[in-house]
Amino acid sequence: MAIRDWPIDERPREKLLDKGAAALSDAELLAILLRTGTAGHSALDLARNVLTSFQSLRKLIASDRQRFCAEPGLGPARYAELQASVEIARRQLSETLRAGPSLSSPRATRDYLSARLRDLEHEVFCCVYLDKRHRLIQFEELFRGTIDGASVHPREIVKLALQRNSAAVIIAHNHPSGVAEPSQADELITQRVKEALALVDIRLLDHIIVGDGQCVSLAERGLI
Repeated sequence: MAIRDWPIDERPREKLLDKGAAALSDAELLAILLRTGTAGHSALDLARNVLTSFQSLRKLIASDRQRFCAEPGLGPARYAELQASVEIARRQLSETLRAGPSLSSPRATRDYLSARLRDLEHEVFCCVYLDKRHRLIQFEELFRGTIDGASVHPREIVKLALQRNSAAVIIAHNHPSGVAEPSQADELITQRVKEALALVDIRLLDHIIVGDGQCVSLAERGLI
């Protein structure tokens, strides 16, 4: 039976309009994005099958284009639509942080950086530039690849921070392995960046390492 033939209160779109998005299951939300199903299967059937195949909504969103498009009923157009919706959510979060609460607390920082870095399959080193009230000016990815002392250039971080008129900086990188425990190289990088920024009166507030389901704050560890 097609979704349009279901009782109104069971249709995902109508349910969202009546009760709000939070009332919907992952499959119902995905069905709204998919809009149509396949021969003999509704959009909700397709959504359930896709979530079963990928094991979770998070893994579906984090999948690469090749894996996504290989799934029956999906394809490049639906990959583009899903990624666009995810990026809209990220940008909305970024806009909220620019005008809203500061990132001076480790919890606020972890929430923001986890949303940006948690599901990446490659290692990324980034900087978060903050104003005098520790509100977000800009998030910037500086490079990808294994993070070690030779690959991080404190002088470049200082230059970019000055260009953005930053009063404080948070540095961060992810561990695709999922283990967020800092290495000796991570601690060394932290001190080098802190010392370089201090020369121009810019504070390094934290170095956050993002793993799978957890983040480690070097500031909380007393390493800054």
